[in-house]
Amino acid sequence: MRLMNKVAIVTGASSGMGAATANLFAAEGAKVVLTDILEAEGTALAVEIGENAHFQRLDVTSEEDWETLVAETLSAFGRIDVLINNAGVSGSHPDVLNTDTWDEQMNVNARGVFLGMRAVIPKMKEAGSGSIVNISSISGLTGQKFVHMGYNAAKGAVRLATKAASVQFARDNIRVNSVHPGLMPAMRTSMMSADPEVRRKMINAVPMGREGRVEEVAHANLFLASDDASYITGIEVPVDGGFVAQ
Repeated sequence: MRLMNKVAIVTGASSGMGAATANLFAAEGAKVVLTDILEAEGTALAVEIGENAHFQRLDVTSEEDWETLVAETLSAFGRIDVLINNAGVSGSHPDVLNTDTWDEQMNVNARGVFLGMRAVIPKMKEAGSGSIVNISSISGLTGQKFVHMGYNAAKGAVRLATKAASVQFARDNIRVNSVHPGLMPAMRTSMMSADPEVRRKMINAVPMGREGRVEEVAHANLFLASDDASYITGIEVPVDGGFVAQ
């Protein structure tokens, strides 16, 4: 088991990539703290996973929620080995010049990731090790027609904040990497990317000719979180069927 005796926090864990990651981590021996604003779904999934899973409500934009989460995790499990900064909102807004969407993207998708790192890094430094995986997007690497530019900006910020943190905390034995999913099943917050015709065009642009599976992102997260990646920090891993290789 690749995460035996490790404690992992997974944000946005009530569904999608977060839920797949929480399931996989628990199967690999980790004690997993699932977090989300969707309390009923998150609690049900934690019960389904079993004794190695615990749900804690978390709004990633709230410093107070992060402080509570860290305190509760340390109280329950005594340490934090892994943070998967997965929570986010979709960027496929039809009004690409909408200011409210820009603000939401920067607040949730960028600031939320920073607050997560800010909350756990001091505890990882005390422990002498840690692994952080920040979920960005192919939109953090390239522009797209169907995505609000605020999503690109926020996911690009995640990419570079990851690299900065990886350099700043490498001597503390804290690894920080980013994963960049491509076209995945539509999120509950998706707009244009949930439209069948738009999705058809997006799938046609993927060299592998299909959308990704959330489990494929979870396995990338597992590799980077585990000791298999012990000398890997500051990298970006596209999980995108070859999209950004074009």
